[in-house]
Amino acid sequence: MLYGILSMAAAAVLVGIDQWLKAWATANLLPGGVMPLIPGIVELRYSLNQGMAFSLLWGKQTFLIAITSIALLAVAVYLFWKRPPLVERIAWTMVLGGGVGNLIDRIASGQVVDYLNFQFVDFAIFNFADICVTGGIALLILSVLVGELRDHRHKSKEGPDADA
Repeated sequence: MLYGILSMAAAAVLVGIDQWLKAWATANLLPGGVMPLIPGIVELRYSLNQGMAFSLLWGKQTFLIAITSIALLAVAVYLFWKRPPLVERIAWTMVLGGGVGNLIDRIASGQVVDYLNFQFVDFAIFNFADICVTGGIALLILSVLVGELRDHRHKSKEGPDADA
């Protein structure tokens, strides 16, 4: 139970950082403001997104709120009642924090505040919550791949008849 409480607290910190950054972006970049962060590479550009990643499901707020709420509730229950390995716990905590951060925006205004724009590549404008979700999923994938590699090496050392 302690691990669940720690995960919820860490997710709450991520939500707080996300909401603070979005409030800052709204106060300092609205309307249509742009601020170079690393000139020619990354800029801060205020943008509103009524969809999800890459504006998918644009304008489908009720659907996005419902599906996101169910998924995040499942993640929270998993983190609170199970005891996954540390890397997996960190990954799911990142997903939870980022997901809740964007969910707050959807519920409050029907759109998500984005503000990070890579200038050197044609890519969607995104935010800290998106980084948390994407980073958490990437960490989960990496964890699975490393686990598979470890299992494969272990089986190789046992010899070809290990499964027989």
